[in-house]
Amino acid sequence: MSCRVVAGTSSIEWTSSTWNPVTGCSKTSPGCKNCYAERMAHRLMLMGQDNYRNGFEVTCHSHMLERPLTWKKSQMIFTNSMSDLFHRNVPTDFILDVFDVMNRAGQHYFQVLTKRSGRLLQLDSKLPWTKNIWMGVSVETENYVNRIDDLRKTSAAIRFLSIEPLLGPIPNLDLRGIDWVIVGGESGPRARPMSEEWVIEIRDQCVDAGVPFFFKQWGGVNKKKAGRVLEKKVWSQMPLGYSVA
Repeated sequence: MSCRVVAGTSSIEWTSSTWNPVTGCSKTSPGCKNCYAERMAHRLMLMGQDNYRNGFEVTCHSHMLERPLTWKKSQMIFTNSMSDLFHRNVPTDFILDVFDVMNRAGQHYFQVLTKRSGRLLQLDSKLPWTKNIWMGVSVETENYVNRIDDLRKTSAAIRFLSIEPLLGPIPNLDLRGIDWVIVGGESGPRARPMSEEWVIEIRDQCVDAGVPFFFKQWGGVNKKKAGRVLEKKVWSQMPLGYSVA
C-alpha cells in the first residue's frame, strides 16, 4: 500500500478541491477509453512521484485519510478524482473509512463519482450518509442509464449525474430523484466528438424537470479555446443553495 496522496486545489469547473485517498482504476465502459486520470498517473510515475510508483494500479493511501480534517475553510471536494471509490479492488472497510472522514469533516461538501453503481447500491445500507456527501454516477451513452436507476435507490442526500464524456444522444433521461446534471465533451489528443444537439437535448430535459444543469466544456484537443458556452450562455447551475467558491 502506498502512503501518499494527492490533494489540493482543482481546475475542474464544478468543484474547488480534490482528495485522493485512492488512486488508480481500470476501464469498465466506453467513457474510459481515453481516461485523463490514467494519462496523468503514468506521467506522474515517470516524474518520480512516489504517490504513483504503482502507476494506475488501484492503490489505497490509508495514512492520508484524514487530510480533509486539516482544511478549515469550507470547500467542495471531489473525492477520488484519480480513481473510483467503488472499484472492486478497494476494500469495503477502506470505503467505510473514507465515509467516516467525510462524516467528521462536516465543514466540507464531498462529491463522489462512480461508474460502479452496482457495488454502490450493494453497499448503500452500510454507508453512513450525511448531508454533506453528494453521490454521482457517470453516464456516457443511453446504454448506461441503468447506473441512474442504481443511484436513485441510494440514501445519498444529493444525487448527481456526470454525463462526460457525452458520446451519444440520451433522449429519455429519467431525472426523478436527481438533483444535478453535469455535461461535458471529451478532451485531450484523442477526444471523440460531441454533437451540440445531444447537449441541448439533455439541457432541455433538465429545464423541463427543474433539475440544475452544468455545462462543463465542449472539450476537444484545446478545451480552453473551445470553452463552455452553450447557445450564447454559460450554464453553471448547482443544487439550490450551493456554489463553487
